[in-house]
Amino acid sequence: MNDLKNMKNNDAETSKQYNEYVKTVTPTKNLWVQMIKAFLVGGIICVIGQGILNYCESLGIDKETAGSWCSLLLVLASVLLTGLDIYPRLANFGGAGALVPITGFANSVAAPAIEFKKEGQVFGVGCKIFTIAGPVILYGIFTSWLLGLGYWLLKMLGII
Repeated sequence: MNDLKNMKNNDAETSKQYNEYVKTVTPTKNLWVQMIKAFLVGGIICVIGQGILNYCESLGIDKETAGSWCSLLLVLASVLLTGLDIYPRLANFGGAGALVPITGFANSVAAPAIEFKKEGQVFGVGCKIFTIAGPVILYGIFTSWLLGLGYWLLKMLGII
């Protein structure tokens, strides 16, 4: 009986020590600083995108084509920066500010492909490329299908 009591006391002491250790090694982040960093990084990405749009329009390119060029160039820059290991550091600094724009999506596709390249084209790149982006693509397509179905039904019923 005493042994069981001692074990419980030891477990409680070990648990207390572990919790104290976790508190010392867990990084604390200031929410306001994180939000400012995200705002700055996301804002800079958006300013770059707006600069691309303005430049394309100054060349006489129509708005829709300029938007396509903007998306293309931002994705290309993100993939290149991911390959050079710059974008992950930017995302670590800027948090959601770097992960929410289209550049973050491109990073989420390129990063696993680069990481698992050594495992080969099929079992490395092919199997792992959509590890992060796959759920976004899946649920995005599924949601758009549901919304399209709902729109079609409302149109058939004459509500819209």
